[in-house]
Amino acid sequence: MGDGRVGEWTRLGELDGPAGFLKVRGRRYRYPDGREDVWDLLVGGATVAIVAVTEDEQVVLARQYRPGPGKVLLELPGGNAEGDEPAEVAAARELLEETGYEAASLEVVMQTFLASYATHRRHAVVARGCRRVAEPNLGDGEFVETVLMPVGEFVQHVLGGQLTDTDIAFAGLTAAGYLKPAV
Repeated sequence: MGDGRVGEWTRLGELDGPAGFLKVRGRRYRYPDGREDVWDLLVGGATVAIVAVTEDEQVVLARQYRPGPGKVLLELPGGNAEGDEPAEVAAARELLEETGYEAASLEVVMQTFLASYATHRRHAVVARGCRRVAEPNLGDGEFVETVLMPVGEFVQHVLGGQLTDTDIAFAGLTAAGYLKPAV
């Protein structure tokens, strides 16, 4: 699907403070010893990341530039839930929008927080029986190429640390039966 839209971004400068894409809020706390301090929090709602597997055991990935690492990565499709949208509904919508794939079944297999300084609640979703039904419908600022990777190769990709949702990928692979939990 290489339409030339995916590539490195050109850094034009930096700002001291948030630019509006992420919400950062200072929250004041009183510690048990009586001292007070302010902590910066990333504020957000529910997000989903999808381990999407086709019937022939290919993982559906989104090749895109990631500003934090500063490079193009092969990532899990996903994004933000809209309002009170259930995680499964958000996952189905994001998978279709970003990749053009639809799943025969979706299952939330894990929930976690983004980080100790964030309010985002992340959902790991396994999508089985995925098949392409449409062209991706990307929003402004989304530059994504759909890539299929055999499950075994994807496990090595995850172990190589070249994606941002590694924990979600491990949870999805384990829930789908491709990895065995340690005993």
